[in-house]
Amino acid sequence: MTDALTYLLTLIAGLTGWVHIRATTQEKEAVQNHPPEGQIIEVDGRKVHVVIKGESGPDLVLIHGLSGNTRDFTMSLADRLSSSYRVLVMDRPGMGYSDVLPSDNSIVEQARVLKKAAGALGAHLPIVVGHSYGGAVALAWAVRFPNRLAALVTLSSPALPFDSAMPLYYWLNANPVLTQFSAPLMTAFVPDSVIERELGEIFAPQRPPLGYASHIGARLSLRRGALRVNAMHRSNLARELAALEVLYSSITVPTEIVHGEEDDIVPMEIHALPLSHKVSSASLTLIPRVGHMPHHVAREDVMSAIHRAAKRAGLRSA
Repeated sequence: MTDALTYLLTLIAGLTGWVHIRATTQEKEAVQNHPPEGQIIEVDGRKVHVVIKGESGPDLVLIHGLSGNTRDFTMSLADRLSSSYRVLVMDRPGMGYSDVLPSDNSIVEQARVLKKAAGALGAHLPIVVGHSYGGAVALAWAVRFPNRLAALVTLSSPALPFDSAMPLYYWLNANPVLTQFSAPLMTAFVPDSVIERELGEIFAPQRPPLGYASHIGARLSLRRGALRVNAMHRSNLARELAALEVLYSSITVPTEIVHGEEDDIVPMEIHALPLSHKVSSASLTLIPRVGHMPHHVAREDVMSAIHRAAKRAGLRSA
């Protein structure tokens, strides 16, 4: 019995070691294939990765969503905007190449860190644009730091409390015990076919643009730390939005809400429509036949909304 138990424990230890070695190899390859695009600055002793595009014009901060990084915006949108704005694309804390926050990883604390990073780079009163979960961070910025932005633009953003089951991989990685097993296994063994299927669902009813999968560096978000941070952000979001919702009436900066009518990930009926009624300064743009990724598949509509926000803030004449 003792010999059998010893054999079993040895086998488990060996398999665990092999999984972690393979996960480490995958993480190293992800970093090698998709290194930081911008510069690393320090905020309160933590690294924040920022890509700056453009040298003149109003300051514009772009904040990516769950499972994302700066590359979601540098695929095309940031370059297109750089002729009119000084664009700061930021990795949210814990994602891409920004350090995770030590304790409080709420949307409010993420907004505080990104606000401080923007200020360190001279962007003290930027237009703040957030996509999906990044839009929730942008809303927290507008509510909690109202004197540190000129205008707000949300793209496919969750804004109100919602009741929907988390996908299994979020649930597993949000559990402090189960994630010790699930995160290494996912990092080590998730195949490209699963990544491609997930991207297809995110873009539906459209398809990802040519070259998106290779540009985005999806495996950066499959690193063990990123999986856990991402799951934590998702699991806390509804509760954090409930606390934020009661303060939306305090937003007075020019606000543009952009949402695809076919967005099944963040339905407009639950989020964009009620948000537009709660923020008196809000203008709502609903894009027909578009899903969750308007900044890729309806780029001109998104750029027009940003231009309107800048004009309404007195930062652009047309």
